[in-house]
Amino acid sequence: MTTLETIFPMTADGFVAELGARLTPGTLVRANEPMAKRTTLRVGGPAELFVEPQSEADLSIVLSMASSRALPVTILGRGSNLLVRDGGIRGVVVSMGHAAFSGIELEGERLHCGAGAKLKLVSNSARDAGLTGLEFLEGIPGSVGGALRMNAGAMGAWTFDVVERVRFMSREGVVEERVSSEIPVEYRACPLLRTHIALGAVFFGKPAPIDDVRAKMEAGNRKRWESQPAQPSAGCIFKNPAESPAGKLIDELGLKGTCVGKAMVSDLHANFIVNLGGASAREVLELIEVVRSCAKEKRGIDLHTEVEILGQDPI
Repeated sequence: MTTLETIFPMTADGFVAELGARLTPGTLVRANEPMAKRTTLRVGGPAELFVEPQSEADLSIVLSMASSRALPVTILGRGSNLLVRDGGIRGVVVSMGHAAFSGIELEGERLHCGAGAKLKLVSNSARDAGLTGLEFLEGIPGSVGGALRMNAGAMGAWTFDVVERVRFMSREGVVEERVSSEIPVEYRACPLLRTHIALGAVFFGKPAPIDDVRAKMEAGNRKRWESQPAQPSAGCIFKNPAESPAGKLIDELGLKGTCVGKAMVSDLHANFIVNLGGASAREVLELIEVVRSCAKEKRGIDLHTEVEILGQDPI
């Protein structure tokens, strides 16, 4: 894979300097940014180049410069549902976490949200506006862009159930907007956003008494607190197979509490792998294989990861 050192005649720092010179001052550009502090699982090596653009124009410049040097580009949300290998991510990692991409604006029964907006804040804004239907977003520890890409779900609801329109950018910097009915989605996936970058979306709700909306959110919170671990995790590790919910299956296999180093199958919810403190990505990956092998050997079931695995192993 192409890296900064092999594609550009200067050093990586030189590329950082050139990129920084073309971007507005509010855009963050860093070399070798640790991904462990950028993911909810708290593991993973560094991003070779980390950029947090403050505008669509800056994002377009980053994509253009990366493309001209054949550098791979990885889009980062809030780092949930993500496992970065210990060798880090080569090329350019683009975070949509800048405040310019994190706005939430109310317009009647609709919320105009940037890709970097926290789902918890989207849900809270809907509640405060007396809108129901978006309560489930409050418990998803991610951003709007990540939820769109993954068609994230909770409590029996899915992101695209409450999305009216999506604004996105191609890898060539072309911006487009489509209504959600024109965007095919799947279980835990939006194929369009594998090749395009979500910039924002319009969510819709239905009018309801604020107290009723608050009660629904509190009930959802109680359920999560009782059933999901507090330790660092990436959320659910496996997709649910047709035969059984993954957590139920792993629990029945007696794997709760199984450890590889500092990575452990949660003793509260078996479809979570938690970081007990100082776990490595290698340990998490080895534990994933322990669970998959056991499910295959004892039940004949193939488990497929829901968490996105990026990067490379250390050289």
